[in-house]
Amino acid sequence: MIIYDTMKKKKVSLDTLEEGRVGIYLCGPTVYDYAHLGHGRSAIVFDLLRRYLMHRGYEVIFVRNWTDIDDKTIDRAAKEGVSVRELTERFIDIYREDYGRLNILEPDHAPKPTDHIDDMLGLIQKLFDRGHAYALNDGIYYDISTYGEYGKLSGQSLDELRSGARVEVSGEKRNPGDFVLWKFEKPGEPSWESPWGRGRPGWHIECSVMSLRYLGETFDIHCGGQDLIFPHHEDEVAQSAGAGYGFARYWMHNGFLNIDNEKMSKSLGNFFTLRDIFKKYRPLTVRFFLLSAHYRAPLNFSEENLQHADSTLKRYNDFIIRVREAAEGPGLPGRDDGEGAGRVGDLVNAARKDFEDGLDDDLNISRALAAVAGFVHSVNSLMAENGLSKCEAETALRFMEEIDEVLGVFTFERGMLPEEIEDLIRERRDARTAGNYGRADEIRDELLEQGIVLEDTKDGTRWKRV
Repeated sequence: MIIYDTMKKKKVSLDTLEEGRVGIYLCGPTVYDYAHLGHGRSAIVFDLLRRYLMHRGYEVIFVRNWTDIDDKTIDRAAKEGVSVRELTERFIDIYREDYGRLNILEPDHAPKPTDHIDDMLGLIQKLFDRGHAYALNDGIYYDISTYGEYGKLSGQSLDELRSGARVEVSGEKRNPGDFVLWKFEKPGEPSWESPWGRGRPGWHIECSVMSLRYLGETFDIHCGGQDLIFPHHEDEVAQSAGAGYGFARYWMHNGFLNIDNEKMSKSLGNFFTLRDIFKKYRPLTVRFFLLSAHYRAPLNFSEENLQHADSTLKRYNDFIIRVREAAEGPGLPGRDDGEGAGRVGDLVNAARKDFEDGLDDDLNISRALAAVAGFVHSVNSLMAENGLSKCEAETALRFMEEIDEVLGVFTFERGMLPEEIEDLIRERRDARTAGNYGRADEIRDELLEQGIVLEDTKDGTRWKRV
């Protein structure tokens, strides 16, 4: 597999530390508010990476953290009059629910900084011992001039670097870009004991410690949004390497999400939470939209683009229903299924190769989805010409299930209708058989009001969601 490594600024071959095993760390959200579309994109992009590596036979150890202590969690908790822990645990539950609706796999480890304070103190002490850390009145800082490769990840020279988000600017710092490792206690804030005084960790030290704790001193892939390259990931590299660790061997970052070609921002009034979007679109439609562009490219959110994703996904789900009906039906008279999958088997082999070739090339999702579209078109043509044998239909269905283990977007809805709707469909079928077309039409209208459209075909009645 080839991936684009942000550190090397080029595509490279993925060569894991252990054959057949890969460790991945994804910087997770700060849990002080509802998940927005940008959170969803990053989580889905690297869920796709994880699923594809599993598809290719890797054992994947996937870590995604929750940042539960920083200025934003403290400020929000104070405004609501609750403890920081109460606030963050509530939003962690909300994130888990929203991510679950997007069919994002749970991580193998989901650490929180507040559970790893002792590990952070140990890393800071190592940085003192190696001459990288120093104390000021407000906290412990990392001296970026002591690390000769600072700026390598972001591609900035030391002279060009500025203090970034969450880096407290202090006139006493040795360098403007020096970042805080430990913030000394302020009234009303959570704090912990340390050799240098009570306080709380800086943002960057948290991810270094948690990735090292669960993946080791050197691991395979570190992921996150493009906005995290500087200063967050740059500072992670400096403090981890400064402590003598190999740290991440590859860096992958997803591109920005724009809203109608503008950057998403609360100040611009174009800020959408996942729950806002779920009110209008099915979560799996949102997932399909968010993974449908190459992960490093900017993705433009608009109603038109989301509607297009919704209609495309519905066509795929309708295809799955038709294929399942053929697989569960009586079969085609005169065709010997004992000869195997025949024409569909050849289509599956070709589509699988194109699908995997696409994702092997730095998760080229456009190429992978083109393989799926071509397969569906070809099988639809076969069904229109003279139908599918049971074996051919079963082969097509298994392939759709196989690729959905990677994409995670199809519903396979035949077995997912509420029981009362299934009962109505059966009642309508019986009414038509008995010639009671008035009752059959009443049921059709009733189901339409619930978003279920019925189609009567020569092969029987099919349904789909509006």
